Amino acid sequence: MTITAEQVKQLRDQTGAGMMECKKALSEAAGDLVKAVDLLRKAGMAQADKRSSRSVSEGLVDAYIHAGNRVGVLIEVNCETDFVARTDEFAKLVRDLALQACAAGAQYVRPDEVPAARIEKEKEIFRAQLESSGKPAPIIEKIVEGKIAKFYSEVCLLEQPFIKDDKMTVQDLVKAASAKTGENIVVRRFVRFHLGQE
Repeated sequence: MTITAEQVKQLRDQTGAGMMECKKALSEAAGDLVKAVDLLRKAGMAQADKRSSRSVSEGLVDAYIHAGNRVGVLIEVNCETDFVARTDEFAKLVRDLALQACAAGAQYVRPDEVPAARIEKEKEIFRAQLESSGKPAPIIEKIVEGKIAKFYSEVCLLEQPFIKDDKMTVQDLVKAASAKTGENIVVRRFVRFHLGQE
């Protein structure tokens, strides 16, 4: 099947991938644009995982104040180069992350930041809730682990469903941006302020 320059341009406009990658993806997908986008996304996600060890010393600090001025977030997101940090796409990503942290009430960036004592306390609460169920201990432990995963998806920014597209997590959003820019992108930290709360 012949891949036209128009198809390559359309795929490139849609994904931001290089011309050769677009042509290769279209060839593998037999000209199907939707399949080609999926192929590029999978390849980009794999490359994003490889990039995760690279140093990030550039980026942006942004603030989001919710309507009514009662809740606000200050967030730092890092990337590898100043060139990417100054793009509109990166600024939009940082703004979306600040909005997410503000609206969804995250307390930590990632699960490894949750204090061990807090995790143990949550596990104790879940076990106590399940004790009267009559289920065997190994089953209870599996249920507790599932509840801890759900707990992470509520309190950890990267584990939360993205508020603008709940089919993806915030981590997926960051990986997609990393795939598109070709750089490692890291949500370094955020602080959420809520009027009248510590």
